[in-house]
Amino acid sequence: MNRRIIFLLLTILLFVSCSKATAPAPQPPTVSVITVKEQSANIYQTFIGQTYGAKDIEIPARVEGFLTGMHFSEGTTVKKGKLLYTIDAQPFTANVAEKMSKLVEAQTEFSKAESDLNRTRPLAESNAVSQSDLDAAVAQFEASKAMVTAAEATLKSAKIELSYTRITAPLTGLIGKTQAKVGSFVGRSANNSTLNTISDITTIVVQFFLTENEYLAFSKVMLDTKTDKPVKIKKEKNNLELILADGSLHPEKGSIDFVDRNINPMTGTILIEASFPNPNKRLRPGLYAKVRALVEVKKDAILVPQRAVSELQELKQIFVVSKENKVELREIKIAHSIGDKWLVTDGIKDGERVIVEGGQLVKDGVTVTTVDYKEEKK
Repeated sequence: MNRRIIFLLLTILLFVSCSKATAPAPQPPTVSVITVKEQSANIYQTFIGQTYGAKDIEIPARVEGFLTGMHFSEGTTVKKGKLLYTIDAQPFTANVAEKMSKLVEAQTEFSKAESDLNRTRPLAESNAVSQSDLDAAVAQFEASKAMVTAAEATLKSAKIELSYTRITAPLTGLIGKTQAKVGSFVGRSANNSTLNTISDITTIVVQFFLTENEYLAFSKVMLDTKTDKPVKIKKEKNNLELILADGSLHPEKGSIDFVDRNINPMTGTILIEASFPNPNKRLRPGLYAKVRALVEVKKDAILVPQRAVSELQELKQIFVVSKENKVELREIKIAHSIGDKWLVTDGIKDGERVIVEGGQLVKDGVTVTTVDYKEEKK
């Protein structure tokens, strides 16, 4: 019985001593860090633009009349010189005939005046007729000659108007929907004078606008502004991208073709025009698209992954790990996004370590264990 009591007391003493033993200290949290380094970075900016054909030519009805024929399929490619429309030619044919008749009359009068002058001149030289008779014959000859010239010009004008009743394609390109129907009276006013538009879309032109500040940054990269030569576009540095409305990227790179003369004082913007090859003719005029352009090359850029940055009441913050593995919460300033990184302009220096993963496990002042962050390959 005494042995059992002694064994029970020893067991209780052992349990109490174990419960009073010191618990092991917690291990420092492990975080993934990246060491930031100054590097060269291309800074891009995106601008909203609208697409146009390399040539967008309106097809007008240049004379008034009833539209009698449409000789193509709408929404297809037509070749230069192809007959597109015909307008009732009867009034213009009759006009040509009338002008030809007047020309014949003028030529007849001219022949008579020429004959009279040829007879009068020798007689005047022999004083058989007066000088006034010769002067009258010369005046009649010159007047009839002018009448012939005027009749020829009138006939030419009438023939030109007759030719306008047959409307042909001014270039090879994509033609749209006709703004009139066969049988409609066209050409009377501006509202019904334009029949269609034809576009060369082998190349697509995009127009977009830059603010004054954007233009100044843009010009440093895109324009050659040396003092010993005129300002011109640096073709070799133009490498524009076109982002379509569905978010897809046009496969062909573009280049700047035109920079407008001045900043529009009403909008504070300047017009830029760029062209993109369109070999499959997928792009059409009138699309809204985004042009992504290189606006600056920064030689000493500090880039940090966007996932390493947290935001609190519009303040951007990161966790920096010191050489002693102490965590410091630091406020930073950012300028642009470059891919999945932020360009930091203030708050961090070259060679410092930034927590990318595990930031939710730490706070300012704690000690951590670090491992190198491995970026995902794209």
